[in-house]
Amino acid sequence: MIKALCAAVLATCSLSVSAPVSAPVSAPVSAPVSVPVSTAAAAPCAPATEPPPQSAPPTSVNTLRQAYYCVLDNYYGGPALNHGTLLRDAMAAYTQDLMRRGADRGDLKLPALSGDRDTDWAAFAKVLGDGDPAASRAAITGLVAGLHDNHARWVRPDPPGGEPVGTGIAGVSGEHGPQLDPAARPPLYITRVLPGSPAAKADVRPGDIVLKANGVPAFIGDTVNQSFVQAITAPGTLRLTLKRPTTGRTRTVELEPAPVTRQPPVVTSKTLPGGVVHVVLPGFFPGAADQVIAKLQGKPEAVVLDLRGNGGGSPREVTRLLGAFAHEKVTSYFCPSTGDCVPNRTDDSVPLVGARLIVLTDRRCASACDDFSAAVKDHGLGTLVGTRTAGAVSGPGEGFLLDDGSVLVLPKVRHLGPDRELVDTVGVPVDHHAPMTALDLATGRDPGLAKALALLGAG
Repeated sequence: MIKALCAAVLATCSLSVSAPVSAPVSAPVSAPVSVPVSTAAAAPCAPATEPPPQSAPPTSVNTLRQAYYCVLDNYYGGPALNHGTLLRDAMAAYTQDLMRRGADRGDLKLPALSGDRDTDWAAFAKVLGDGDPAASRAAITGLVAGLHDNHARWVRPDPPGGEPVGTGIAGVSGEHGPQLDPAARPPLYITRVLPGSPAAKADVRPGDIVLKANGVPAFIGDTVNQSFVQAITAPGTLRLTLKRPTTGRTRTVELEPAPVTRQPPVVTSKTLPGGVVHVVLPGFFPGAADQVIAKLQGKPEAVVLDLRGNGGGSPREVTRLLGAFAHEKVTSYFCPSTGDCVPNRTDDSVPLVGARLIVLTDRRCASACDDFSAAVKDHGLGTLVGTRTAGAVSGPGEGFLLDDGSVLVLPKVRHLGPDRELVDTVGVPVDHHAPMTALDLATGRDPGLAKALALLGAG
C-alpha cells in the first residue's frame, strides 16, 4: 500500500494500482526547457502490464495529450466528464507553475472551446506550443487532481533495483489518502518509525507530536493544514519540530534522507487473555488472507482483527478473508459508468472459522480496508471498534503507461458497499469509539484493544 506520506519515507513511491497512490513529489525548479511537439498524434496510453522503461523522453505536451485522452477513455466517469473542465484544470496548473518560476507567458490563455474534445485539444495544444516539461508535469497533476478521486493518481514508479532512500518516518496519525484527514484534530503524531533509519537514529519515536515540518505547522488553530503535506514530502533535508508527550519536551531534528530497509508486509498474531487471538493485518497484500487464516487454525473462540493503519490492497484478498467468517454473501459492488453493477462475493472455498469477530479500525484504514469493514458492518459479521474508516475507496485502479515513463492510475469502476451504499468519502462508522492518542502510543496503552477485550469479557 502506498501511504499518503510515503514520500517522507522514500524518495519515490512504489506503484500499487489497487490502493491509493501518493501524489508525486514536484521536481526541483529549473529553467524552462522547450521540447518540440511531434507533428504526429501521440500514441494512446497503454495498460501498464510491464515496468516502465528506465530511460524515457521528458514530459511534454504529447504526454499531456495522452493523459487527457486516457482519462476520457479509461476513467469510469470519463463518459460523463466535461472535457473543457479537464483542459481548464490543466491550464490553471500549467500557468501557476510558470508563475512560481517567474516564467509566465503573455500569450498563454485558455482558448475558446467548441464542445468537441478533439477540436478543443488541438486549440489547447496550439496555445501551449513547444511546451515546458515542468509545467507539463504540473498540468497533468492538475488535470488528475480535478477528478477529486482518491484512487486516481499520476505517479513515477520506483526504477527496478537500487535501494530506496528516505527518512524512515513510516506513518503519521493524520494520513488520509493523498492528503491529511480534514476531520483530524490536534495533535498530529508519528505512528511508525523504520528501524535503523535516519529518524530512528535521531530518537524519533511513535507518539512524538509533530508541531512543524520545515517551518510549516501541522494545524492552523484546530484545522489541519493541508500545506503540511507538501512540507513533509519535499525532497531534501526534513526539519521537524517535535514534542514528546511523556515529558512535554520540544526539540527540533534535521533528518537527511538515506537508504532505508523496506521490509515486505507480514501478518502477526498473539494470544491474549481468554484465548483471544489478536491478529494484526497491515495490508491486503497478495497472500494476506491466507496468512490470517493460517493464524486461526486453532479455531479460537474470538478474534480481534487489527486493521488500524491498513492502507488497502487487493479486492481478492478481501473476499477471501471474508469467506473465513461468512459464506454466500455479497461483499461489495463494482459499478461501471453505464450498465449493471457487478457483485463481489465471499470466497466460499475458505472453511468458516466460527469465531466471534471484533475488528479494530481507524482513519488510516483505507481502500480495501474500507471494503472489508463495510462488509463486516453491513452483514453483522462482527463488531467494529476504534474510529470511522478513511472512506478512500472510490474503486480499484488500473495503471496506464505514458510516453515519459510515468503511470496514470485510474479507477475503471466505482465501489459500493454490500447495501449499495457509497462508502467512498464517508467511511464506515464503528460500533464503539476508542481512538488512539499520542500519549497512548508513547506509553504502550491501547484503548481499542482494551475495549475489544472488555466486549469479549476477557479484559
